[in-house]
Amino acid sequence: WHEVTPRRPGLHLARNIAHFSAQNLWFYALAALPLAQVFAFEFTAPLWVLVLSPLLLGERLTRPRAIAAILGFLGIVMVARPGAAPLSPALLAAAGCAVGFAFTYMLTRRLTAEAPVACILWWMTASQTVLGFACAGIDGAIAAPSQAALPWIGVIAAAGLGAHFCVANALRLAPATLVMPFDFLRLPVIAVVGLVLYGEPIGPLMLIGATLILSGNYLNIRAEARRPTNA
Repeated sequence: WHEVTPRRPGLHLARNIAHFSAQNLWFYALAALPLAQVFAFEFTAPLWVLVLSPLLLGERLTRPRAIAAILGFLGIVMVARPGAAPLSPALLAAAGCAVGFAFTYMLTRRLTAEAPVACILWWMTASQTVLGFACAGIDGAIAAPSQAALPWIGVIAAAGLGAHFCVANALRLAPATLVMPFDFLRLPVIAVVGLVLYGEPIGPLMLIGATLILSGNYLNIRAEARRPTNA
């Protein structure tokens, strides 16, 4: 508890509004679009981080980072092939969630320089609980989850909080432009999960796209390891 302080309330609020908005746009898109399209747009968040972090965080967009972003983008296009559907509110929501997540990562990076991870997670949980109840009750009625849904809500909550803990610690230790390309790794992981649990085939485009994504990450990591620490 001694790590939870009210310092930088504006930065905490901006981070949590960005994340809360992005997550709700993601839920909306998830209910209206095929999974492949939703994930394709969501996976552009690290690309937004690579592009925007030089402007917002003062981090350099080096050639290896640019190559990682380009390879990751090409891999995502080959795997998910977004853009096949006409423009719709759901597609705009999927695109908006990626931008919102990118701002969340960058604001988290700024907060880790001034606040412990426990403080960031506490303010995230507290503020987004208030935002969630406000949005849920905007029509004057809040529907309670069913007993069958409660265990799955618990799994989502634990996984989400654990992921935020890991990301916040990673951003505390390394630049956002190094940390966020790892997000591309979720794509081949999701492909394996889809194959094992849902019988979704892994075609040649999936293999080529995953190879491009992994190659971009490998080049970026090698370049960061060789770079001076003060660069």
